[in-house]
Amino acid sequence: MAGRLRARMSDGDTLTDKPDFALVGVLRVPELQSSPWRAIYRRILVALGALLLAALIVYIDRDGYRDAQDNELSFLDALYYATVSLSTTGYGDITPIAPSARLVNILVITPLRIFFLILLVGTTLAVLTERSRQAFKIQRWRRSVRNHTVVIGFGTKGRTAVDAMLGDGVPASEIVVVDTDQTVLDTASNMGLVTVHGSATKSDVLRLTGAQHAAAIIVATNRDDTAVLVTLTAREIAPKAKIVAAIREAENTHLLRQSGADSVVVSSETAGRLLGIATSTPSVVEMIEDLLTPEAGFAIAEREVERDEVGGSPRHLTDIVLGVVRGGKLFRVGSPEVDAVEATDRLLYIRRVGE
Repeated sequence: MAGRLRARMSDGDTLTDKPDFALVGVLRVPELQSSPWRAIYRRILVALGALLLAALIVYIDRDGYRDAQDNELSFLDALYYATVSLSTTGYGDITPIAPSARLVNILVITPLRIFFLILLVGTTLAVLTERSRQAFKIQRWRRSVRNHTVVIGFGTKGRTAVDAMLGDGVPASEIVVVDTDQTVLDTASNMGLVTVHGSATKSDVLRLTGAQHAAAIIVATNRDDTAVLVTLTAREIAPKAKIVAAIREAENTHLLRQSGADSVVVSSETAGRLLGIATSTPSVVEMIEDLLTPEAGFAIAEREVERDEVGGSPRHLTDIVLGVVRGGKLFRVGSPEVDAVEATDRLLYIRRVGE
């Protein structure tokens, strides 16, 4: 069993060996969206800049050019020559001679021609440049990603977890989403999240997310057996990361713990308890939902102990303290171990959103 599991984990470990351009479509780094009119405006400015540069070059070397009328080239002539050259027009039997006609070609015909070329080849160029930009962004992201959070599965649980992190002020650029459904990955990308398309049961997919450098990994898959395999793979790749996993059945909690999960959330039992409480005391459920929703009302937060609080009882502080984290272990308020808070403790307390 262990041999088959490790074979499955190592099967197909080739993504991290591929060049960055080959990862476009698998790993997507979002970028700020800009107006299409602004993009066209930038292209027109670049085209005009190239036109003026070519005209300047022709004018500097004007002695090497000959006008059909044997006149000395002016800057207007140089600009006209650059215009017909860059636009690949190349007049033959009809040649504008009067300055006014040439001015019309420069101010009217050429802009129309540039606009026409943009309409024809703009889409193709956008696709090519987008792939190049994505390859460059992937290369830069893979070199710099550190202490981020990897969310495996972007269903209801994964999406809610991301919403909670964003509500707590975690930057979207520090969250990476893994899923096999491209539709949900598109949704995640539109939220500004980095996405990876693939199965997190494969170690090379997790390495592509930078899991080995992650601060936390959230396992929010739809199946408990998949959650166990993903957790086992993640713990092998990221021995120092905090792994939080969600499962449906409480009887699988020990499997997640043995696989390396630091925290296990039983989604079905949690929902069942809330449903049961709601039948008799619905206001309690409303308060719990308020505490779990960071957008408004109250929220559960964690902070360091302030200097004037050291030695005091957590029950007598200004904030409503629910627990004390000491040495990585949580103690409830009222436990004899935390009758007096220490400088290295962290407090779990209720805060008003917006403070």
